[in-house]
Amino acid sequence: MELNVTDLAVGRSGVPVLAGVSFTLSAGRALVLRGPNGAGKTTLLRTVAGLQEPMEGAVVGAEDQVAYAAHADGLKAALTVAENLQFWAAVFGQSGIAEALHAFDLEGLENRAAGTLSAGQKRRLGLARLVVTGRSLWILDEPTVSLDAASVALFADAVRAHLAGGGCALMATHIDLGIEADVLDVTPYRARAGAVAASDEAFL
Repeated sequence: MELNVTDLAVGRSGVPVLAGVSFTLSAGRALVLRGPNGAGKTTLLRTVAGLQEPMEGAVVGAEDQVAYAAHADGLKAALTVAENLQFWAAVFGQSGIAEALHAFDLEGLENRAAGTLSAGQKRRLGLARLVVTGRSLWILDEPTVSLDAASVALFADAVRAHLAGGGCALMATHIDLGIEADVLDVTPYRARAGAVAASDEAFL
């Protein structure tokens, strides 16, 4: 697949945050967003993922290809580890969870209720959902929160395997994952006052 973002403007509550963002992300490649907190990285990720409408510009190639992971783990506490992964696989029309269990060192925890896991285990399970989606574009917002060094390494390995299989990844992270990736600093794209027409959404 190939993701093309052209002259994209994004905002929060109708207020422009970033404008004029353009990039291409091809199969087998990763792109890391950089910038200070509040710069608009999360808003950009959510817009590319289709969770909110752009204020201007276009996103082409993401349709039906996105697996999005943000701060919430997206788990059902009463279900077991295996049941959670089976649920998400079914949502995306997939089957088979063995690869996800292995990739995130969850083997042996299959029958544990998700609600009884540690914070790090829950985070690994949340990220393991990516593997069972079958989607080629992973969009990741600070994916390593609550992970220790060993788990960060597991995540990096999972991303490398995804890229090697022809997938691609767009992510915001403050740490070096040791993954070969292009870098986009969003700071120069901060919207200037009046550069993008504000939406009435802020007042609804």
